[in-house]
Amino acid sequence: MSIPEKKSISRRSFMKRASLATAAVAPMIIPSSVLGLGDSVAPSNRIVMASIGIGGQAQYLMRNAIQEKDTQIIALCDINRPKAEGVKKTVDNHYDNTDCKTYGDFREVIERDDIDALIIAPPDHWHAIPCIQAAKAKKDVYCEKPLTRTLAEGQAVVKAAEENNIILQVGSMQRSDHRMKQACELVRNGYLGKIKHINVGLPDGGHKEYVSGYETPVPEGVDYDMWIGPSEYIPYHPKRMDWSWRWWMGIGGGNLMDWIGHHGDIAHMGMGWDNRGPEKIESEIWTMEEDVHSNPKLFNLYNDPVSYRSLLTYKEGTTMTVGSTNVMPHIFTQHKDTGTQWIGENGDWVFVSRGRINSNNKELLETKIKLRDFLFRKQRNHMRDFLDCVKTREEPIAPVRTGHRSASIGHLSVIACKLGKTLEWDEKAEQFTNSRKANKMLSDKDRNGWTLG
Repeated sequence: MSIPEKKSISRRSFMKRASLATAAVAPMIIPSSVLGLGDSVAPSNRIVMASIGIGGQAQYLMRNAIQEKDTQIIALCDINRPKAEGVKKTVDNHYDNTDCKTYGDFREVIERDDIDALIIAPPDHWHAIPCIQAAKAKKDVYCEKPLTRTLAEGQAVVKAAEENNIILQVGSMQRSDHRMKQACELVRNGYLGKIKHINVGLPDGGHKEYVSGYETPVPEGVDYDMWIGPSEYIPYHPKRMDWSWRWWMGIGGGNLMDWIGHHGDIAHMGMGWDNRGPEKIESEIWTMEEDVHSNPKLFNLYNDPVSYRSLLTYKEGTTMTVGSTNVMPHIFTQHKDTGTQWIGENGDWVFVSRGRINSNNKELLETKIKLRDFLFRKQRNHMRDFLDCVKTREEPIAPVRTGHRSASIGHLSVIACKLGKTLEWDEKAEQFTNSRKANKMLSDKDRNGWTLG
């Protein structure tokens, strides 16, 4: 593949060129202003980035990255080329140059040797393959949650990231929130005693958009075949693109998978289960839209469940209910929003959600965590945490294995609920021990020629 002329200087290419130059000439000094980024950050300390995917969430992440003085975004990749050109203008205006390039194929971006790190934020079915190829190219990655669309993909991403020693931050950005850390520190340090039960409340499902057919052609400049990529084929419809791809289970996994990397992740964070899984998953509720509505002349563009609930049991005996808030227990639904709740052996509980923390024992919330207790680092900016770790090579607050294990809560729940069974799980081997059919559902066989290798 042809690669456009490279005008930007990455940390890796600068250091390579500088080491060669010093062997023959005086030390090379390149002013920071050469890249249009001011005088405060030396080129050798700058992180050159690209974004694969430029939807709403990707643009949010890019805004977070672009405001940091030690970064520069030089490439954008999306199957919607006109949209990519529009976002490029925003990047160009920020840097007051036209250095940012656009691509329709992520492989061309990964091939560039002047890029240090990638934001990977396309739909969920396009997380695993770019992550794996980026790892093999030794590029660090910030990947949106959930880490992958299937559990087998998650295993492959973990393997690639760890074998190639890259920094991979999963976009479970609640881990950087101070209220989430406060709740998790209370739980981790035993202030609720032994945790008996955890409630993980997620948004209700059942998104519906009834249409009579596919009358809209694929717009010019949109590579729909590339968008489908490794997923099952579904006909193009504009209302399945952009945000609403989440409600087709073969692309995004519904609200269960959209949010398990947030509130389910926080449940694991509080328990210190960053490399753990349950030993049993029980199907409780899985109500599809077809169960409550039918019209022979129309069909729903989406297929996520209206209501869902599963019960997970961990080795310690702690149980966890994961479900849509419309079918969660009363002790949880009194909060009238999504979030995570830990219930201790003495009946005390702590609940945390975005913007608030609550407890039946208000004194718990006034607890001063001792310095000898377990404490999370204070950094509240999830992107900044990633960038710092790119430089220090420390583990980020949401590392790859953690993101995989958090997503697995959802993967396992979906499989159990679809089968309507109670499944037994070997958390070390990451295999079901009582269902061959369930094990076959851990991976996706329809990849249209794309492979995880």
